[in-house]
Amino acid sequence: MHVPHLLQQRFIDALKDFTDRPEQYASMIRGTSDPKHGDYQANCAMPLAKQSKDGKNPREIAAMLVAKLELDDICEPPEIAGPGFINLKLRDRFLTDSLANMLGDDRCGVAQVETDKPIVIDFSSPNVAKPMHVGHIRSTVIGDSLARTLRFLGYPVVTDNHLGDWGTQFGIIIYGYKHFGDPDVVESNPVTELAKLYRIVNQLVEYRKASKSLPKLKQTIEDARQVVTEAKDTVEQAEDKQLKKAKKTLAAAERRLAGAETGLASAEEKILKVEQDSDLGPKAIAHANIDTEVLEETAKLHRGDPENISLWNRFLPHCKDEINRIYARLDIHFDHTLGESFYHPMLADVTAKLEQLGLASDSDGALCVFLPEFDAPMIIRKQDGAYLYATTDLATLEYRLTEFNPSEILYVVDTRQSEHFEKLFAVADHFGLSEVKLVHVNFGTVLGEDGRPMKTRSGTLIGLESLLNDAVDRAKQVVCNPERLVNFDPPMDAEEQDNIAEAVGIGAIKFADLSHHRTSDYRFNLDKMVALDGNTSAYVQYSYARMQKILQNANASDDDVAALVREHGVEFTHIAERNLVLQLIRFEEALNTVHKDYAPNHLVDYLLETAKAYSRFNDNCHVLKAESKSIRATRLAIVFHCKQTLGKGLNLLGIDVVPRM
Repeated sequence: MHVPHLLQQRFIDALKDFTDRPEQYASMIRGTSDPKHGDYQANCAMPLAKQSKDGKNPREIAAMLVAKLELDDICEPPEIAGPGFINLKLRDRFLTDSLANMLGDDRCGVAQVETDKPIVIDFSSPNVAKPMHVGHIRSTVIGDSLARTLRFLGYPVVTDNHLGDWGTQFGIIIYGYKHFGDPDVVESNPVTELAKLYRIVNQLVEYRKASKSLPKLKQTIEDARQVVTEAKDTVEQAEDKQLKKAKKTLAAAERRLAGAETGLASAEEKILKVEQDSDLGPKAIAHANIDTEVLEETAKLHRGDPENISLWNRFLPHCKDEINRIYARLDIHFDHTLGESFYHPMLADVTAKLEQLGLASDSDGALCVFLPEFDAPMIIRKQDGAYLYATTDLATLEYRLTEFNPSEILYVVDTRQSEHFEKLFAVADHFGLSEVKLVHVNFGTVLGEDGRPMKTRSGTLIGLESLLNDAVDRAKQVVCNPERLVNFDPPMDAEEQDNIAEAVGIGAIKFADLSHHRTSDYRFNLDKMVALDGNTSAYVQYSYARMQKILQNANASDDDVAALVREHGVEFTHIAERNLVLQLIRFEEALNTVHKDYAPNHLVDYLLETAKAYSRFNDNCHVLKAESKSIRATRLAIVFHCKQTLGKGLNLLGIDVVPRM
């Protein structure tokens, strides 16, 4: 049920005498934040008054509009407030009838859209030659939640994990295997050994890059120091009118200097770490050109070198097995897993088409697309003949349009790639691929408690599996501590404890991530995430378990509750009952907002508000000790539907419920 849509239709009928755009003004209906203003509020009278030819003020317009509205079956008589707000309070009978009608509906009253045009969602997309890390969590859980929600709303959804299975990371592994790998050891334990080889080569490559960058970094610092000196002189000589501007210039120069010094310190730390390592130090000397040789191994793979192709075919299944194990634990599934390698045979045709259309031209040996709205071009083929992400993304887009014929394609990729997608979408428009809605569903960064990107002491991003293990361990300490366990009857055995800890721990990470608007950075704090109170998944999961317990104690099945409602009806006797039912019928509104903004945090907010409304209901409205059978029937119906809605909402976030905790 989407109450604003229902109200909007009634307003459209009434607004036809006021404007030739009734839909536009009818859309100005919002839920109220303060119950004293009703449940919903229409704000259309003010803009209508501005267009009034006879000079009527907003309150007069509102009064005329209210006189034409036919809302008696839905709302109490509308009230006009302030400069012309129309306050709408739903009738209790409308709410109780809605609750009765939703009982037994596994869709929780949510209507399905009617469309056969799919929405393609591109998310997660790790490089498969290395372990998944904390940086992958956001794309993975945001994309999964959007896929679940849009499917539930009725959209045909196609999920595609665009794996990085063809890039430099495989050049790194191939080089590592050829120079440092033991075939027997790799064969016996491929996942661990390939990850180890990747780390070794990557550290050596970063060492070479850092070593080569030192002269430029030092020169940058010298130049920055000179600019700071000059800026200080300007401040000292500045007159009052110019002093503020001079100080701002000095502050900016000092920030640039600090950034350059940090960059140099980081490079020197990488160099020192390798040179002082008894294993890496000699390797760095013996493999002085490792950075360029890794690129050559990648180029050989792309040219179809038989040895490298054979190694790629041998290693890829093991790499996929590793990430699939993480996906299984996260309960993440994809319709397609079409990596970069799938599109490689299509890239030559893409570049040829760009040239034929006059979109691509040579620039110092590279093939580029120049667009007037961007300073830098989109490079689609480098001087050495290698293709880039942009080329693959164009081939991917062309394939998806042909294969799936979607209405929308969502790219759930972090904000740092914004310019890439702006260029991609612009080129797609010129390329003749603009008939589909393309959306970059961008997101921020997971930060440590120090406000910096989460990394290990060695400076590498924290492994995702390690993060999940920590969350599950912490959850077990909280929800399965001895003081809580003594209260369970029957006792909770070890297997049930492990299952609950897994559901709460994994749920905590997903919920915390999804609770922030996707464009925001957020600080990772496990203690807060797994708490049983506060804005956490554990709080919502615990609310669900409490409802389950009430229904078990009442010995009331789904059919029993429906039968009680048919016999006794539904009638409110406490404001907490009404407030909770009002919250429950807003489920569809929350889901539609998720789609509108491509932001699951709206669903998280809804679930938290629903759990809080249930807590107030639970504190004030006894269910099992209700004063009468009719009151008991109403409250059991509320508990049953609330449990169903919370369970469905958590499922759409990819979070499991547990029967007790």
